[in-house]
Amino acid sequence: MRPSRRTVLTAATTAAVSAAPTAAARPHRRLRTGFERLAHDGYALLEKEKVGIVTNPTGITRDARHIVDVMHADDRVNLTAVFGPEHGFRGTAQAGGSEGRHDDPATGLPVYDTYLKSGRALADIFTASGVDTVVFDIQDVGARFYTYIWTLYDCMEAARLAGKRFVVLDRPNPVTGRAALGPVLHKEFATFVGRQPISQAHGMTVAELARLFNGEFLTDPVPLETVTMSGWRRSEFYDASGLPWVPPSPNMPTPETALVYSGTCLFEGTNLSEGRGTTRPFELLGAEGVDRRWAAAANEPALPGVRFREAYFAPTFSKFQGRTIGGVQLHVHDREAFDPVRTGIALLVTAKRVWSGFAWRPDNWIDKLTGSTRVRTMIDAGADTDEVVAGWQDDLAAFRRLRRKYLLYR
Repeated sequence: MRPSRRTVLTAATTAAVSAAPTAAARPHRRLRTGFERLAHDGYALLEKEKVGIVTNPTGITRDARHIVDVMHADDRVNLTAVFGPEHGFRGTAQAGGSEGRHDDPATGLPVYDTYLKSGRALADIFTASGVDTVVFDIQDVGARFYTYIWTLYDCMEAARLAGKRFVVLDRPNPVTGRAALGPVLHKEFATFVGRQPISQAHGMTVAELARLFNGEFLTDPVPLETVTMSGWRRSEFYDASGLPWVPPSPNMPTPETALVYSGTCLFEGTNLSEGRGTTRPFELLGAEGVDRRWAAAANEPALPGVRFREAYFAPTFSKFQGRTIGGVQLHVHDREAFDPVRTGIALLVTAKRVWSGFAWRPDNWIDKLTGSTRVRTMIDAGADTDEVVAGWQDDLAAFRRLRRKYLLYR
C-alpha cells in the first residue's frame, strides 16, 4: 500500500448565498460532493483496487440513488464489501442498534457490522473482507456526540492496523462550518460519543475531521486521501447545497433537527424527554410536571435567533412513552445568529430553576456529552448561562487554533 496523503483540492467558488433566515436558500452554484467528483473522474483514485465502503442511507447521489447501487453497477470500480455503522447500512435500526452481518439483497454484496467495534477487532473485519481500500461516505450533522465521526475515527485506526488505504468522500456540514462552539472533551471522558478532544459543535466537514484525526490523534497516521467538494462555502446551511436530505439516523429527520441538536441533545443527560418519539426530536423538550413557567424563563434572556413556545406532547417511545408531558418547543427564527450550545445550556439552567423534579441521569451521562464534569457541577452550584459558557472559553480557543490547520474550504 502506498502511504499517499494527497488531498484532491476544492475548486474555486463564487460568492456565498444570502437568504432570509426563514426561507429556503436557493442553490447558487453547482455543489459537487466528494462522491460526485470521484465518479466524474472515472473512479481513477480506486483503479485496480478492491474497494469496501463505510456508508449508510445518506450515501446518495443528487438524484437520490444510493452510491453503493451506483458503484456496484459500474465496471470502472471494483466494489466488493460494505461496512454498516450504528443504525445499519440501510438504516433500519434504532439508536444503539445495527443490522449485523448480512448480504445486501439489492446488490448481493457482503455487509459487515462496524458498530461498537474498534481497534484490532475492526481491523480483523477489514482483513477478512479482502478489500485494499476503505472508503467513507456518511452525512454528518456537526456535533461531537454524533457517532458517525467516531466510526470514521475507529475505521481510520483499524485501516492502519490492517494495512489498508483510507479514502474520505466529503459532504457539507449541514449547520455550516463557520465556527467551533461549546466545551472541548477532556480525554478522561472519552467514549463512543466523543473519542478525542474536539468541541461540542466542531464546525468541520468529515474530510477536515479525518485530516485532524490523522494529524493529531492517531498514534500512527493511516494512508489517507480526501476527495473534497467543489462549490461549498463554510457559511452555507444545507438547503443551499441543492442536495436531497436523507435522515442520517431515525431521530434526525430534517436539517432543522441538526441545527438544534448540538445543544438540545444535552437533555439526553437528564430525566427530561429530548423529544424522541415525536415528530420534532430535539426541538421538543419536556417532562411530567413541567408547565408554562419554563417557556417564560427560557424567553427571558432573549437568546439570539430563537424563541420558545410552551408545548405539550406524548412521546410514542423513549422517555414518558404514551404519557402527555409539558415543556417547550424551540423555534429558530434567525439561524445566522442562533448559538445551539449556549441555547442548550440556557435551557438546562432554566429547567433546573423552574422545575423541582429536574435531575441528571444517574450515570452522569451529561459529563460524557459535555466532555467533563464542569457543566454539571457549575449548574448544580447555581451558575447562570454566561458563567457556564465562560468556563470553557480557554479550551475552545485552543481547539479553534488547532482546527484552522485542517480546514479545506473558505
